[in-house]
Amino acid sequence: MSRRKLTASEKAAKKLRRQQFMTIFVNGKQKRVRRPIMIEGLETDEFIRQNADPIWLHQNEMWELIEPEEPEKF
Repeated sequence: MSRRKLTASEKAAKKLRRQQFMTIFVNGKQKRVRRPIMIEGLETDEFIRQNADPIWLHQNEMWELIEPEEPEKF
């Protein structure tokens, strides 16, 4: 017994679903959850951590990501 082929619209819907969701296991059961938002292949938090300057972090109230500056030694 063979399965029927998917129509073009069903294939497009399946591709879109795979892009938006990922499958995880919770208590031994499969759950579909939305994928985290990615910027240039990094999650948003990691991208901000790598690229933001202290002024931008302060303006957006992300003080926990600001690293203290070391005092200059003469």
